[in-house]
Parts: sequence; structure tokens; C-alpha cells
Amino acid sequence: MSQTIWQGRWDGDELLYHRIFQRVKIENDYDVISTNDFVLHGFAVEEGVKRNKGRLGAKDAPDVIRKNMSNFPVILPDFSLLDFGNITCDDTHLEKTQQALAKNVSKVLLKGGKSLVIGGGHELTYAHYLGVKTAFPEQKIGIINIDAHFDNRQPEDGVGASSGTGFWQIAQEGDIHSLHIGIQRNSNTLKLFDTAHQYGMKYILADELFFENLPSIYQRITDLLDEVDVVYLTICMDVFNASIAPGVSASAYNGIFADAAFMHLYRHILKSEKLVALDVAEVNPLYDIQDRTARLAASLINEWFMV
Repeated sequence: MSQTIWQGRWDGDELLYHRIFQRVKIENDYDVISTNDFVLHGFAVEEGVKRNKGRLGAKDAPDVIRKNMSNFPVILPDFSLLDFGNITCDDTHLEKTQQALAKNVSKVLLKGGKSLVIGGGHELTYAHYLGVKTAFPEQKIGIINIDAHFDNRQPEDGVGASSGTGFWQIAQEGDIHSLHIGIQRNSNTLKLFDTAHQYGMKYILADELFFENLPSIYQRITDLLDEVDVVYLTICMDVFNASIAPGVSASAYNGIFADAAFMHLYRHILKSEKLVALDVAEVNPLYDIQDRTARLAASLINEWFMV
């Protein structure tokens, strides 16, 4: 990973002028991580998208998102971001790549850092979760999935895990404590809804995300936060409307918007002291327009930096 990826407007060296690119450190030594450092891994992988028959191109997203993160102003004086570069899948061995990310994530969390992963396909969910579980084996882990899809389909014989199987895989590890926000009725078969009910996966439909319904949504989010010890938040960018997120593996004409209602509930999640890991997935630069999707992903990440 080169420091040249991180570039932005330089206004001065004083702290009040700082932008994110001025505070990033390129690292490969996990021993330097301090408590509350944000620690970034890029998941430059799309083997799971390929297996799931999605549009290819997501593996090129991490560096594009980095560039769109670079110029945001630093808000908190003690902000620190360590960038450990990209994990790739140069063969078709997705499972090995997922294990590699999980191992690195566990190192971050055991040092007290906050794990940030930018994808890449949503096959990163299972890997990121495994990293959290490895670090906190005795803790009850809550997962909030902001996504149009449950991603709980059973792996196909002869195909294996994909970007659409993460939550089914997690459910095989034991009791799952998940809340899926933005689920689309026309993007999930009855089988996937049935699987969600079978495993106790709670969900909020995209149609429910409007301002007047925020008290109910807040309560459902709070209920999950209260019943778990640590929280992992994953965002699949195909949850958003194609007008603001055209560059994804599976675009949605009727997706949600990053409007006031969404930002209220999103910041409600970010404020939880139990949140230890966050990722964004399915940005596809090949189909993006003016970096709209990458910019939105970068903005959602930056919200965490400001809490």
C-alpha cells in the first residue's frame, strides 16, 4: 500500500487544518495498534460476487474509496487511522482469503482497535464476523446488516460460499443475533424470508424507513444493542437507490436514500459504544458514475470517524 493513494487539499500542518490523508499511517505491524485506533483493511476480492452471478468489478473498490475518504476534515483531535493495505484473492480460493481477513481483524480487536474493512464483495461479511468472534469468543455478537438482501442463501453444491451466503454461514456457528435494515420484498424469495424466520434474523423492510417511523426503528435497534455485548455493522451499498449508488454489483431502482431519516438511524447505531467493527461492500467502480457510490461509501465511513 502506497501513501500516494491518500491525497487531498493541503491547508497547513496545524491540527485545525488536518484532513484524513494527513493522519493516515501505512502499517504492517499489528503491535503498534493502540486502543481506539481505526484500523483499515481493504478486501479487494470479488470471487464471492462471481459465484453469486453478480456484476464483476468490486475488487477494484478499496483504493477508489480511499481516495474519496482522503479529503474529509478531521473532526476529533485524537483521530488515528492505520491502513494495513489490501487483501486479495489471486486464485479462486475464497475461503482461504476469508480466513486471512478474519485473522487480521482479530489482531486489531485484541489490541483495542476499531476494525474497518472496505470491499470488495459482501463475502467479506463472514470473514469480518469470524474475526470478531475470534477476538471475543465468549461475547454475544450483534450484527446489523444494512442491505436490500438477507444474504442467507445456502451455498450451492459445487459452488460453495458466495457474497449471498454470509448470514447462513454465520447461523451455522451458533445462535445469530442480527438485524437487517432495508430489506426489499422484490429482492428476496420466500425461501430467504423463511430462512430469516427460521434462524431468528430480525429485519426492517425498506418500506418502513421513513421519518415518522423513526421511534419504532430506534426501539428495534436499541433492543438488539441491549441484548448483545459487541456489535458489528455491515453496509451493502446495493441497499441504496440507483440514482445515488449506481456503481454496485446489483443495482436497485427502488433502493433507499441517504436522507434525514436514514442518517438519524445510522448515527444512532454509530453512537453505540459496543460497535467494534464496520464495513462497506459491493461498491463497483466499473459501473459507478462520477464516483457517486464510492463517495457515499466514504461518507458513511467518515460518519464513524466523527462520533
